[in-house]
Amino acid sequence: MIDRYSRDEIRNIWTLQAKFNYYLSVELAVCDAYAEIGQFPAKDIEQLKVLAKFDLKRIEEIEREVKHDVIAFLTSVNESLGEYAKYMHVGMTSSDVIDTAFALQIQDSGKIILNDLNEVIGSLKNLAEKHRQTICIGRSHGVHAEIMTFGVKICSWIDILRRQRGNFAAALEQIRVGQISGPVGTYSNIPPEIEEITCKNLGLKSAKISTQIIARDYHAHFMQSLALIASVIEQFATEIRHLQRTEVLEVEEGFGQNQKGSSAMPHKKNPVLSENLCGLARVVRANSIVALENIPLWHERDISHSSAERIIFPDSLTLVDFMLARFNNIVQNIVVHPKNMLKNTDKFGGIVFSQKVLLRLIDKGLTREEAYRVVQRNAIEAFEHDGNFRQNLEEDNDVNSRLSKQELDEIFDKNAFLKNIDIIYDRILE
Repeated sequence: MIDRYSRDEIRNIWTLQAKFNYYLSVELAVCDAYAEIGQFPAKDIEQLKVLAKFDLKRIEEIEREVKHDVIAFLTSVNESLGEYAKYMHVGMTSSDVIDTAFALQIQDSGKIILNDLNEVIGSLKNLAEKHRQTICIGRSHGVHAEIMTFGVKICSWIDILRRQRGNFAAALEQIRVGQISGPVGTYSNIPPEIEEITCKNLGLKSAKISTQIIARDYHAHFMQSLALIASVIEQFATEIRHLQRTEVLEVEEGFGQNQKGSSAMPHKKNPVLSENLCGLARVVRANSIVALENIPLWHERDISHSSAERIIFPDSLTLVDFMLARFNNIVQNIVVHPKNMLKNTDKFGGIVFSQKVLLRLIDKGLTREEAYRVVQRNAIEAFEHDGNFRQNLEEDNDVNSRLSKQELDEIFDKNAFLKNIDIIYDRILE
């Protein structure tokens, strides 16, 4: 991933140096396992661990000749070991190293993302508490529906993101598997207990079966969890973009004192961070499709998945980490305009109170169809002629003969919409 959309901690897990460090940790863990069952001398393995090292330039030089990166890595390491090289890679195949090291990289990256998720959820909780009573309009089809609070909107985001945190944690646990099973996974040249010991010492579970590789449905499932996180971030970012439109202007991204929004128009303040998140979500989703296409490999294994995974995994994990951090920054610095929110609820004389008028007229004896017709004609007239719904009702004989001004005041009380929001908050924040 390009530096623009990368953060150091997770990027460092996916450097070439880091990859070979993970490879070496797997190889040394296997040597330890052999020593533990008494097949290798423990003293020799301790000395091997002191000597073992590799050189990136040397690996590149060897790979240009042998055309195989794991062999190049092993050759470089073995050059540092002398007589102890005989203990390296015994009974193993390249995928034992690659897939087990890959699992470690995914686990270390996943821990960062879980922490990111917790931080974002915490920031959203603070925002929800702050705006528990901040009245705003709820919309369906992009059109004014009924009154809610901005805090309730944020509660929905918290619920969604918690669910994705659970999905991601489950996927991360499912993919916490390694393999040390040799060619086509039959343990023909390596004891199964070596796999068990190695994986345990590396903090992994042993795959129940591997066919020289770990089955790629594991990886596809994990990538879907990343795509879901990216997609719900896009959902939230899209909402912010809509609410920042000039004719709405209910929220804005934070805007720095020296920030500029346009090279041509000095007045511009654009939701560029949210737009950026929407674009990055498309990349993560597209990568998840590649992970699905990596599932059908030839026979026990081929390497058509390998080239793609070298791109989609580091890129997707790095992007999701970046997206969560950027979204957290948006949440912490968001500018909320309660006055504009309140103003928008009053458009056209409060047509969003139409259902409450409808229900009260039914209570007064009209059929639902009759009441609907009366309310709709007054609401549509206000909407189409920039009129006043409340005033139209007061002047309509079908209404004023049944509802007094005091009753209309009660109906048009915004706080009546909020009577049950504490129940929602109890579900989400407790």
